[in-house]
Amino acid sequence: MTQRSSARPAVLVCRAVFPAALERLEEHFDVTANQGDELWSQEELIERLQGKQGAFTTGGERIDAALLARCPDLKICANMSVGYDNFDVPAMTAAGVLATNAPGVLTETTADLGFVLLMAAARRITESEHYLRAGRWDRWSWDMLTGQDIHGSTLGIVGMGRIGQAIARRGARGFDMQVVYHNRTRLPESTEQALGARYLGLDDLLRSADHVVLVVPYAAESRHLIGADQLALMKPTATLVNIGRGGVVDDAALARALQEGRLAAAGLDVFEGEPRVHPDLLACTNVVLTPHIGSASVPTRKAMINLACDNLIGWLTEGKVHTPINPEVARP
Repeated sequence: MTQRSSARPAVLVCRAVFPAALERLEEHFDVTANQGDELWSQEELIERLQGKQGAFTTGGERIDAALLARCPDLKICANMSVGYDNFDVPAMTAAGVLATNAPGVLTETTADLGFVLLMAAARRITESEHYLRAGRWDRWSWDMLTGQDIHGSTLGIVGMGRIGQAIARRGARGFDMQVVYHNRTRLPESTEQALGARYLGLDDLLRSADHVVLVVPYAAESRHLIGADQLALMKPTATLVNIGRGGVVDDAALARALQEGRLAAAGLDVFEGEPRVHPDLLACTNVVLTPHIGSASVPTRKAMINLACDNLIGWLTEGKVHTPINPEVARP
């Protein structure tokens, strides 16, 4: 832990970040930084937030009513991620605590990973590498590790926000894919035309798509949006990719579908109860697994961290905020 004493506002940085980001914050605040990257319990987090006006969070720190009741000095929690299911936003609003996230800066990088998972799963890249490394490749055969095509196929996107639209552009323009999508709110016709995307109900999308990419935030209503019944609608040759949030897919049901050959492949960057991964998924050979690295490029992680710093500095020094989740707290 690093700490400096001053009469300035006090800020807690909950996980390790680039040193240059700490230098930025230390120009304005008394900073306590977890550069040892310890994993704190909720009680430890509450203890360290005592007397702090701001918190730099990474998405794993739960900010709820119980914590807020014991941290009366807290004025802002700035997530460096775009997702904020670690925030109880109504409780934060009731307590007058500003919540911010980091939208926009990770869109293209996360869309890149979505396409990486799609292609790796559909073309059986992980299986192929394990096959080769195990010394099993001793001859050519016409059906050795054959997968599914990406180009010219039908891409289904569930969740058509910034990242979903970026994936649609890659599919339509880069791979000549037919793009269908499902979203809580249908996009304007002009946006659909620009993306080459067609709106479908969820069941129709699952039935028609060769590859389905999920870019859905987690909420009570989206839990197990894709469960056993939905998986049964998909083609047995289809690929399912989840880069949204763990819990949107019933991981146990997905593992069964993969093991029983009712779904060809999957690519997952997020999981229920992560960092724990369902053991049945680990046993599947036809799934590509990555440890929640959707935004994990150096330039993007720096941009995310800097935006969280911008929110902390702006709110605590000037009363200005860049990306509020509950903007009503920021209104006079």
